[in-house]
Amino acid sequence: MLKTCTVKLVGGNKYQRLLKEGIDTQNLKSGHVILNSGESVGAHETENKEEIIVILEGKAEIMCESSDSIHAESNSVVYIPPETVHDVRNIGTGKLRYVYVVSMIK
Repeated sequence: MLKTCTVKLVGGNKYQRLLKEGIDTQNLKSGHVILNSGESVGAHETENKEEIIVILEGKAEIMCESSDSIHAESNSVVYIPPETVHDVRNIGTGKLRYVYVVSMIK
């Protein structure tokens, strides 16, 4: 049975798993990512999922195979549709911190 829970964001690691699909939630997963200036997470595909990226700190370039790059800053939310190859890169001089949430489509 799923339960309400709280997960604290920690700043020491590059990647922090927040919620795991099938364990903490039914159909979504999320994580906290910290990238240094110039770093990226690497291109990956959403497949049969949709994703939101919540920029907490810094400046990001989200490169999508199907469209032009998107620039986003702190306090911004970016939506990535299903079947989209994309990459997130830190284009600022400081750290980029963001939370992603991925959910299966019906």
